[in-house]
Order: sequence, then C-alpha cells, then structure tokens
Amino acid sequence: MRIEASIDAFLSHLAVERGLAASTVQAYARDLAALLETSGGIAVSAVDARLLRQHVERLEATGRGASTRARALSAIAQWLAFLRREGAMVEDPMADMHRPRRGRKVPRVLSVNEVRVLIEAPGEEPIGIRDRAVLETLYAAGLRVSELTTLRLSDLQLSALVCRVFGKGRRQRIAPLGEPAVHWISRYLEEVRPRWVQGDAVEEVFVSNRGRSVTRQAIWYRIRHYARLAGVRGHITPHVLRHSFATHLLEGGADLRVVQEMLGHADIGTTEIYTHVSRERLQSLVESRHPRGGAG
Repeated sequence: MRIEASIDAFLSHLAVERGLAASTVQAYARDLAALLETSGGIAVSAVDARLLRQHVERLEATGRGASTRARALSAIAQWLAFLRREGAMVEDPMADMHRPRRGRKVPRVLSVNEVRVLIEAPGEEPIGIRDRAVLETLYAAGLRVSELTTLRLSDLQLSALVCRVFGKGRRQRIAPLGEPAVHWISRYLEEVRPRWVQGDAVEEVFVSNRGRSVTRQAIWYRIRHYARLAGVRGHITPHVLRHSFATHLLEGGADLRVVQEMLGHADIGTTEIYTHVSRERLQSLVESRHPRGGAG
C-alpha cells in the first residue's frame, strides 16, 4: 500500500468511525499531506525513522515552531497506530524518536477552596438557583461550556447521578454529576425552569429568564460576575472549572485514562497536561508549607 492510499483510509476512519469534526479531519489531512511531500509518495513499508527525522528537519527548516512540529508528529503517530491496527505495519518507526515539546500553556487551576467559594456565590433568587446549578454541573462533570449549553433534559439521568454528553465530533460520553450538582439541578428544574419555559418548547436544560437556551456568552459573564463577588482573582472562565475538575481528580488519585474518558479527550496527550499541573501544585505546596521545602 502506498502512503497516499493509507492516508485516505485513515482520514475516512477519523471522519466515519471516530466521528471527528470536519475541521479536525482537515487538520490531520494538512499534517499528513506535508509528510507526503517529504516522502515523495513511497510505499508504507518504506516509512522509517530516518524518513520521519528528515520530515521534522524539513518542517524546522521551513520555520515551523516546536508546537507545530509536535502536532504534526502527533498526527503521524496516530496514522501509524492506525496502520498497525489494520495490519499494514508491524514496527513503530517513531518508537525511539525524540519528539519536540509542544510548549503547551499550563491551564489556570483553582484550589478546592476557590472552587467552593465560587460555586457558593450565587444567591437564592431564581437566577441564583440556576447559576448555582450551572456552576455545580460544570465542575462536577468537567463539561466544556458548549456541552453545558447544549445539554438536554433527555440527557439527564439524575437518579443515577450522571448525564449524557455530546462532545467534539459528536462523541458521546457519560459524565458524573454527584449529589450536590443533582440537588441544585433538581431545585432549578422544580422551582425556576417552569416559570421561564412554558411546556416543552425548549429541550435544553439551562435557559434564560426569557425562556430561551442560555448562551455561552451569558455563562462566561455570570462566572466572571461570581468570581468578582467571591474574591477569586484572575481570569476565570468556564474552562477553568473544567481544568480544576481534572486536576483535582488526578490529585485525588484518579487514573489518567479515567480522567481522559471523563473529559472526552480523543488523545490522552491532551489529558497529560493535568499531570504537569498536579506536579507544579505539589511542588509549590512543598515549597510554601514544608519545613525544608523552601530555597532558604
């Protein structure tokens, strides 16, 4: 099999079997097209570490940064893994390769106490009950804000303390809610939502006081409002709660693969950033609290 045909098969696998978004598939296509240019369209069996190192050197020579080169190698690694699963390749030519670091920015993470005061900031008025339910859900389930705003009533399984989530590329997963989140969602559904929505005209769980689906912009605004109210400093966004959810799970001893599933990450490399966050937080804790942790 030649590289061109194998790349076409891989991209079809991403789009059809894994259900990745068109933009994501196109990004893979661009990275693999660059490899095709380097290789000249050889047979898959001729792909080796020397060719891949040559490709990385070519990317570097054309001004591609470390993050771009790392992303390109990640795409190639997934293509090679696909070929091995399909029986078109036995050995992994990337096994002994040094990969450039992505230089990924470490996400902002709240402490457990900061999460608590932020979540407890909304009041007991109807909008406060809704917002408390929103904050509890974002943190308990580790949702992206787009996943929260598209969460439907039919996705809730409150008796089982979980909800069904459709993430990127419409990948489906079951996310945990926990008792506090279920309590506040239930209060919102019983006390607030019926005032704002007549009948079953809106499928989404979270709505505005005008009875329309709540927007991502509204969630961002409300979270910034409560961060100021609670005295939580920094740029606080819905994704900060997602980062905090993942980091706190790992600090509590959760397995990295389990956290990957909970977050809906297709690539475990995306989840690994949180292990770095946990190490940094542990080091900072030791330096500030341990009798012999500081530099002095």
